[in-house]
Amino acid sequence: SDLPDTSETGQTGTNRCSGANSDTSMCQTLLLNSAEDFCLWGPPTAGQEVSVTEEVEVAWCTKDHGARQIPDGALHSVHFVSTPAYLQVTGTGDLTKLNIKKGDEGGELDPHGATGNGNPIGGLVYTTAWSTKGAHEQINEWMMEISATSYCFRGCKGTDYISQMLCTHIYDEMGCDFIMPASYEKDVFESCEGDVAIAPGIISTWTFTEGDPVTPSARSKPSSSNCATVSS
Repeated sequence: SDLPDTSETGQTGTNRCSGANSDTSMCQTLLLNSAEDFCLWGPPTAGQEVSVTEEVEVAWCTKDHGARQIPDGALHSVHFVSTPAYLQVTGTGDLTKLNIKKGDEGGELDPHGATGNGNPIGGLVYTTAWSTKGAHEQINEWMMEISATSYCFRGCKGTDYISQMLCTHIYDEMGCDFIMPASYEKDVFESCEGDVAIAPGIISTWTFTEGDPVTPSARSKPSSSNCATVSS
């Protein structure tokens, strides 16, 4: 990797990751490339709650990127969607295998965090999906929710207002069904093209904020097409 060792003050891991995955990696750079090649954030030590370790989460990947290996059997479903505005992967699993505490309802990770340095601090996201030559492009606006049983990860194209809304980071208590309506069906491993979703929390006449007296229902998932089954 040509990245610096760290990208933010207070970072506990490294952005310079390459080679084989290892159980002790402190890599804090994610890839979101395809249904078979992506990474998730998880605690560096076993049995931790995401909300407690959000500043120090490390990368767990399906392929070798110098991170930690997502173990066989950890992912029970993968639904990858490519849209004109973002890439997204959602699914279910036994994510205690990524050091998340059993029963943990999870938390939100994003490039901003309470301090502006990101959760995790210094966490970076890249993709090769937008390049015809396989070049890595940084995803500056992204959001992830992960619990002991489900995950959802979206990386938005660009840094404009629309990208910031589609990858908003203000709904850390709402869960995947609310912020990323999608397929979470068990035992389905697929890659699709999809329509762009309406930004989370945007209602016809107002924008929902956590703590409002009325919580809107989760939207239906956007339509997808050209789905292809991938190996589990």
